[in-house]
Amino acid sequence: MVDGSEKYRSFYAKLICTAAKLDDPRIEEAFHSVKRESFAGPGPWWLSIGAHPYVQTPDDDPAFLYQNLLLALDREREINIGQPGAHACWLGACNIEAAETVVQVGAGSGYYTAILAHLVGADGRVHAYEIDEVLAARARENLRDLHQVDVRMESGVAPDLPQCDLIYVCAGAAQPSRTWLDALRPGGRLLFPLAPEGVFGGMLLITRPDQGSTWPAKFVSRAAFIGCVGLQDEEAGHRLTEAFSKNWDRVRSLRLDGSSPDDSCWFSGDGWWLSTAQG
Repeated sequence: MVDGSEKYRSFYAKLICTAAKLDDPRIEEAFHSVKRESFAGPGPWWLSIGAHPYVQTPDDDPAFLYQNLLLALDREREINIGQPGAHACWLGACNIEAAETVVQVGAGSGYYTAILAHLVGADGRVHAYEIDEVLAARARENLRDLHQVDVRMESGVAPDLPQCDLIYVCAGAAQPSRTWLDALRPGGRLLFPLAPEGVFGGMLLITRPDQGSTWPAKFVSRAAFIGCVGLQDEEAGHRLTEAFSKNWDRVRSLRLDGSSPDDSCWFSGDGWWLSTAQG
């Protein structure tokens, strides 16, 4: 059988990694290998350049999908398959290794779940959480042939998350969930959008130390997402908007467990704060 999108995917993978300023053959191969049309639903499709209005493709030619654009899964609710170049950048920052265990929060229809599965390989594991019943069913069907993936139609902030090496969050939050932090193994990474609903925040990468309450942390880029249920805070959102107006790229650590904010504090939450001082 002729693979109708192979030539598009080959170009697209190079385009995406170039957009991400990323020289990583494994990530390029993952974007090349995973067919976006398998997760898009039937065409024609609605595409968008970020904050711009959606534009409908003229038909279901898969060539339209292999661009660095948002792809609508639910146009009315503005739920999308996120911009590939941004995800390539974030995946590159995570330094994903073969055979690692990943928890994904906000799987959508499973496109980035499949890319995570490609990166951890046959000996790895991806636990994908999706709270939306319709999207979870789509993801489960789309990912049925990947033995290293399981899709859970439940909240990704539940207290019983499996122990893992990486938590990859695709929904904006006003704070890091303690559930996420507790699920990480030493050396494990949490990447999540510190960006509650309506806030243009940033993708924060946190690494669990072997011991202590000071965790290395940095923003990989700016980011905006739909909100993560249970992790919204309107007052914190207003303060984060102000905080992101200055020096967001200087954050270097997350402080936990009652330590008092000092002059290095960039933003203070309830029981946690971000510091511009090294961990």
